[in-house]
Amino acid sequence: MTTREELYELVWSIPMTKVAEKFAVSGTYMARVCSALEVPRPERGYWAKLEVGKAPPRPQLPEASPSNQLSWLRGDDLSSSRFHATKATSAPHKARVQHVLSGIHALVQGAKQHFEKGYKVESGQLLRPYKRQLVDVTASASGLDKALAFASELFNALESAGARVGFGCGKEISNRPNIDEHETITKLKTRQHRYTGQHLWRPSSPTIAYVKNVRFGLAVIEMTEEVLMRYVNGKYIRESEYEPTKRPRSYGEQTWTTTKDIPCGRLRLIVYSPHLDVAWSMSFQETKKRTLTQDVSRIVKSIKRSTEDVQKEIHEADHRAELRIQQWEAQQERWRREEDQKQIAWSVRDSREQLSQAIEAWSKAVSIEQFFKQVEERAGNLPETERAIVEERLRLAREFIGMQDPFKSLLSWKTPGERYVPLDARS
Repeated sequence: MTTREELYELVWSIPMTKVAEKFAVSGTYMARVCSALEVPRPERGYWAKLEVGKAPPRPQLPEASPSNQLSWLRGDDLSSSRFHATKATSAPHKARVQHVLSGIHALVQGAKQHFEKGYKVESGQLLRPYKRQLVDVTASASGLDKALAFASELFNALESAGARVGFGCGKEISNRPNIDEHETITKLKTRQHRYTGQHLWRPSSPTIAYVKNVRFGLAVIEMTEEVLMRYVNGKYIRESEYEPTKRPRSYGEQTWTTTKDIPCGRLRLIVYSPHLDVAWSMSFQETKKRTLTQDVSRIVKSIKRSTEDVQKEIHEADHRAELRIQQWEAQQERWRREEDQKQIAWSVRDSREQLSQAIEAWSKAVSIEQFFKQVEERAGNLPETERAIVEERLRLAREFIGMQDPFKSLLSWKTPGERYVPLDARS
């Protein structure tokens, strides 16, 4: 069992990958353990900065609140209440009185001015602010106040119920799905939205609600509806607002009709799991008769009821991730073994070829030496004048051939084991 204090000291002494290896889990899962125990961990690039003496000081371990998980054991459910047993010496705390929060939520305060400053869009279209570190709300200029007000009320209701709402932490890898703005979603519109190049504004960090140690992404969007529009002399207006001109036809008024997706003023809330490998989501949307504000309490209850299902999917995703890592490691080991066998075969082949060359060199040297020896023996039976001529020619031949050293080839020969040491033979 690892306590918060032990985990805190560990993650600030060695990189997270090493910590994950120590517990035989993935780095992503280890990060979730730190989040569950609310243990701060080094940001990306910390260890490189530490080597050059430029790392920021490590933060203090925050005091554990009554709801904090105080220890962790590999295989435990991170949402388990087992950790309460570790505080057996402390007096049981009283049930916390939940206060109903009201007013403008901190994530929404000051957001409007940033939404109103953005890229140019057609009149009545969804806004695209320059700033991306904003609450995850997408709306038109006319629907912005309503969308921000609902987001604020929802966040307050979640925090009143014990959740925590904020921007996704940079240390947490999050995945925000593509949001479809159409009020009526069809397969055709989904394909059009994906392939026609349309794109909506999206924040740099998702808006996250932490409910019972489970992360939920929250996105509020003003939906669009198909509206028959009429082009009249350079701009589009609703067909219902068009009044035919009373001018003579000679003026040649340019006009035609087409359908466009126009913000309708009704909102949709998308609640999703920001976990990379979890596709869970649910949505709530307004109708002409009922607003999302009327359903805030129902939405909060639905999110709280979903924690176990999402937690289960996250565990399954982590299990799949660990299986992928194991498969990848097994594949790497297979490749290493295959390469090892290739290297062994090549070392045997090359050693045999070099030894054959040494043998040939030896045979050649012996043959040359025998040639000179036999010539010298026969030259001894020749007359003196002829013998002198032959001996001189032998001397020139020896100088031309050079000294033959068959031991040199043998000494330079390498055995297969000297060329390559197999994996199984390495210590």
